[in-house]
Amino acid sequence: MKFDTFGMKAKLEDFLKKEGREFTFDREKERLKVSEYGHFVTLSIPQIISRFESEGEDTFKKIAYYVDEGLEAGQKEVSLIGQEEKIFPVIRAGSHPVKTTAGEKLFFEEHTAETKIFYVLDIGKSYKFITENDLIKADVSPTEVRMKAMANVRKLDTPLKKDTVSENDFYFLRTNDGYDASRVCNEKFLAEMRSQFTGEMVIAIPHQDVLILADIRNNTGYDVLAHMTLQFFAEGIVPVTSLPFVYNNGKLEPIFIMAKNRPKE
Repeated sequence: MKFDTFGMKAKLEDFLKKEGREFTFDREKERLKVSEYGHFVTLSIPQIISRFESEGEDTFKKIAYYVDEGLEAGQKEVSLIGQEEKIFPVIRAGSHPVKTTAGEKLFFEEHTAETKIFYVLDIGKSYKFITENDLIKADVSPTEVRMKAMANVRKLDTPLKKDTVSENDFYFLRTNDGYDASRVCNEKFLAEMRSQFTGEMVIAIPHQDVLILADIRNNTGYDVLAHMTLQFFAEGIVPVTSLPFVYNNGKLEPIFIMAKNRPKE
């Protein structure tokens, strides 16, 4: 079975329907927002179609789990008091909503031209996005939350799988703990990798459950990374960006890589 955008939209609405749950479709961006009691999860239809083509019907079970856990987490009343060790940063696309459907402002920061950093409280199988009101209730400052989140992400393991293509090395971080992309906030980890690389260091954050670091030594490397990033981006339940970043002096600069060419900055 094959789905177009509207066919997949209808399938998801039917599969995910529950009492108190509403659906809003953004035709231009091809995104389906699933809302429940003032909280929401946004699904990218093209990404789900791509995932369905490779995984089949299992895709819908995984999407349902992701939606149910995300909405349940959003509805939980939690406090930041005494929970400092459970605060983490998460990376989202620059277009990610900055308010809940109830109008509460989420606590976030600009990261790059393509991405934002949101802050979350880990609650086990999922996490709850921290709002500005949560900070007020706990009487903590944005700086305190930010510093604790960054300290916590530095404690996470950074296991890497390495592949080499035409003298270019590609490292993949995929622990599936919900914070794979978040490791890009670990400045010490990035600096250590940079010191080991001999070519240009390029980083890709295609979706929340993978981080790619590449030691690029020739034009073929850029081409391989471009295709690789697009493939991961298309398969992610929570896509972030299809544009890789050059890492220089502790900063990430998005680049556009044309096939068989040097990146255009």
